[in-house]
Amino acid sequence: MTRPATTWLQCATPVDDPQQRLICFPHAGGSASFYRDWGAHLPGTEVHAVRYPGRAERLAEPPATDLRALAAVIAEALEPLADRPLALFGHSMGAPIALETARALEARGIRPAHLFASGSCDAAHPDPDAEESTANGGESAEDDAAVVERLLTLGGTDPELARDPAFQELVLPYVRADSRMFHTYRPRPETPLRCPVTTITGDADNDADRRPWSELTAGPVRAHTTPGDHFYLVDRPPYALILATLAPVAARG
Repeated sequence: MTRPATTWLQCATPVDDPQQRLICFPHAGGSASFYRDWGAHLPGTEVHAVRYPGRAERLAEPPATDLRALAAVIAEALEPLADRPLALFGHSMGAPIALETARALEARGIRPAHLFASGSCDAAHPDPDAEESTANGGESAEDDAAVVERLLTLGGTDPELARDPAFQELVLPYVRADSRMFHTYRPRPETPLRCPVTTITGDADNDADRRPWSELTAGPVRAHTTPGDHFYLVDRPPYALILATLAPVAARG
């Protein structure tokens, strides 16, 4: 039985007659609440954050293990919202999930208006052998202390909270699951997307996702650099960039 869209999407600030909708995909270990304030800063745009299984309101469910399968279900949940232009915003692990969701939407005849790949840059994939080594011996093989330190190094997690045993017991299982899903994901040669892509990378980000966006879409690719590290958007959410980028979409209705 297909789950309702409300299972997969959280809209903290509904808009009666939105010009467009922005669908936000959290990072590995993240949840929809990461984007809870965005709707208040993007006038005319209704923001929906994706609720991944295995955390927050869906803690009792098993985490996703297949990135493409996850994206296909998200695309199904988004279909009722396609009466307005849909833009996708994915940060870090959320960027390839947004990519696969865009592919699934286009397969359904729905063309996303734009894809924002945050914490990601237009570059060749890392060496497959190195990726395989990371997948088999990387974060998922580390002990809890190493995973916590990794979270703190990336940023976006409160240090005091991250070292709390109760927090670790609750969060580390789905952090590990996200890591396994992300590192075992492999791109396939497919028909390129048609939507434009904007990559957003912090100028001090040494952990940016690498993805050949210029090959993954037939639309234009724009690279935007902003001050900050991998979690630049905690202190500097790219509201102005999103609004300016989507202004032509809003004008076309």
